[in-house]
Amino acid sequence: MTTTFTMPDFALAAPEIYMLIMACVVLVADLFISDKNRIVTYALTQLTLLGAVLITIMGAPAVTSFTFSGLYVSDDLSMILKTVIYVVTGFVFLYSRDYLRDRDIFKGEYYVLGLFGVLGMMVMVSAHSFLTVYLGLELLSLSLYAMVAFRRDSLSASEAAMKYFILGALASGMLLYGMSMIYGATGTLDIAGLSDPIMARGTDDIVLIFGLVFIVVGLAFKLGAVPFHMWIPDVYQGAPTSVTMYIGSAPKIAGFALVMRVLAEGLGDLHSDWQGMLVILAVLSLAVGNIIALAQTNLKRMLAYSTISHVGFLLLGILAGTKAGYAASMFYIITYAITAVGGFAMVILLSRRGFEAENLDDLKGLNERSPWLAFMMLLLMFSMAGVPPTVGFYAKLIVLKSVIDIQMVWLALTAVAFSVIGAFYYLRVVKLMYFDAPVENPEPIRIGADTNIAFSVNALSVLMLGLLPGGLLALCTATLS
Repeated sequence: MTTTFTMPDFALAAPEIYMLIMACVVLVADLFISDKNRIVTYALTQLTLLGAVLITIMGAPAVTSFTFSGLYVSDDLSMILKTVIYVVTGFVFLYSRDYLRDRDIFKGEYYVLGLFGVLGMMVMVSAHSFLTVYLGLELLSLSLYAMVAFRRDSLSASEAAMKYFILGALASGMLLYGMSMIYGATGTLDIAGLSDPIMARGTDDIVLIFGLVFIVVGLAFKLGAVPFHMWIPDVYQGAPTSVTMYIGSAPKIAGFALVMRVLAEGLGDLHSDWQGMLVILAVLSLAVGNIIALAQTNLKRMLAYSTISHVGFLLLGILAGTKAGYAASMFYIITYAITAVGGFAMVILLSRRGFEAENLDDLKGLNERSPWLAFMMLLLMFSMAGVPPTVGFYAKLIVLKSVIDIQMVWLALTAVAFSVIGAFYYLRVVKLMYFDAPVENPEPIRIGADTNIAFSVNALSVLMLGLLPGGLLALCTATLS
């Protein structure tokens, strides 16, 4: 694509400016809204996301455009990923509404922090300088730290937030240190301007390699790749389920964008170096995520280790270093975010006032209580396991193909082996829903009509994208070509 600098700064950054203004509007307006009318804050938040979708799509430039002296980029990749982030976050807010109300934490702060987190993701997606990369990442991270501790009377949430904050600060320091080393070696923070200095110094320069190691460590932590995954199980379990759903879905898309901007675009000349690092991270993530998930009885911890294993698959496409591999990873992370938000939504739908559905046993006999919800959950679990005809199967298939295309057949076989192991704990969920009797006599599942429709659309989209994956894959391929 050709490059232009003709559009004014505010036009290219219109989605971010709009999101910042609306987040502040929601923050101030919520001060004048009583607890019984808190639904107004929720509605305003959803309208904010809808407006962001329209502004992002309608204001997207026809060509790749840079602004703010090259610190910021607006291209097809940013437009698509931002749109998916808005949609996924909208589902998160919808599913969370009744959950928060039942626990008397239906407060505006949850939605304000969520919007600022979305703003951080948007900056990460469009960042084209180490400076904007770090600003977006920290805005998202600070929002997540506060959201994890949102339920102030919960000791587990406070503990999870403290662990997340300490480990997150350590990882941010490593990432920042790596960026400073790259800057010291190249003399630029601009991602597009890294190539020439790197080639001038040589790809075996020790300062560049050390900087790259620290950057990969920081990125691996943000994604949750092994061995930098320690925070994920504890944070997923300790945080309110509505927050866990937020953390486990949309930020993964921003994490993919971060890796693409920093490694693929900025440090692509060092591909031979970071490819080996990602191979190690991918294999460890697939192994640890799938094997440890087998032993989990807590549903949120099981989904946490499932997330780690999926990060391993995501890294497979990126380490391929080809356009097909990048497109496969983009397809994978978009479909995974859609599937993950549905999986965590099921945990929320099973919960009720005074009861948290966090154990696998809480799924027993779900087919007797609600055949439709059980079938939707079956589709989601099949997709995570990679069972055809759901989209998870096709997503895994194209990622494996990209690895095979670069003659790393052993890595593809390793991924398949661990996927077969991982299928057990997904199919165990299906077995509990359809073949086990309910524990005691649980109450019927009552959910709102809008939530029921949204969850059905969410789960059925997994099947639809599996049957008709061509459109989304072509879009991903065209975006990264």
